[in-house]
Amino acid sequence: MSDNSAAASGEAAPATVDAFLDRLGARADSLPKRLKQFADYIAANPDRVAVSTVAELAAAAEVQPSAAMRFCQEMGFSGFSQMQKLFRTDYSQKWPDYPTRLARIREHGAESPAALLAEFVEVGRASLESLMATVDPAAMQQAVDVLTRAETIHIVGFRRAFPVTSYLAYAFEKMEIPAVLHSGVANIQMDHLIRPNDAVIAVTFSPYSQLTLDLVSKARANGADIVAITDVVTSPLAKLKAIQLLVSELDVGAFRALSASLSLAIALAVSVGTRRKSDSIF
Repeated sequence: MSDNSAAASGEAAPATVDAFLDRLGARADSLPKRLKQFADYIAANPDRVAVSTVAELAAAAEVQPSAAMRFCQEMGFSGFSQMQKLFRTDYSQKWPDYPTRLARIREHGAESPAALLAEFVEVGRASLESLMATVDPAAMQQAVDVLTRAETIHIVGFRRAFPVTSYLAYAFEKMEIPAVLHSGVANIQMDHLIRPNDAVIAVTFSPYSQLTLDLVSKARANGADIVAITDVVTSPLAKLKAIQLLVSELDVGAFRALSASLSLAIALAVSVGTRRKSDSIF
């Protein structure tokens, strides 16, 4: 255990999973490489802590069990058992054991299109059910406040995130809200349009788009506010002081639907449109 760990400093262990995730997000970048690797896995798969052994978690994160134990101590726990107890008593009430439910579907095979559809429906339902637990209501309110007062909303997201950003651009256009979609088409760069009174909605999931991170860095340097739709508290957008709205999408094989991400985007757009209309700032 390092001398500057939470446990060594006498800092109390987090009392709730939300407090654990807050601490994890604040400290992830300062952790040694292997501990950061384990932290990223835990941030992306918190539901596994309550039902896995430390050896299983370490193997999944591709680190040694000793690194997992050091991580627990860095977070203020006496060891893995204390951390797991927290997740079993607090976290399990928020996230059902979805892998078990999916396993039942896979037992019937996915040879037919109908069976595959059933799998995507189930992971979509599971992702939607977890959305209320992953998104912090205070962060959601803060994001709406920031986007409501922004002169122009800039939207950026590539690869898997592009359907989310293109929908946001469509919704804002229909509500006559000034917005710019940074699509990267023809390699046209529009980051020079971002002003201090603007806001950026950045959508990116692991592995994070460097184009998105570069644009957000420039926007932050220009004084714009940042709202991030991303997957974990250890996302690179955290150190750019983004307001993070976290969404976890389960997958079927290597394919992830966007059920929860699009629902979050719809709620965000409608909330901003409603606020801007009521405040008469269209």
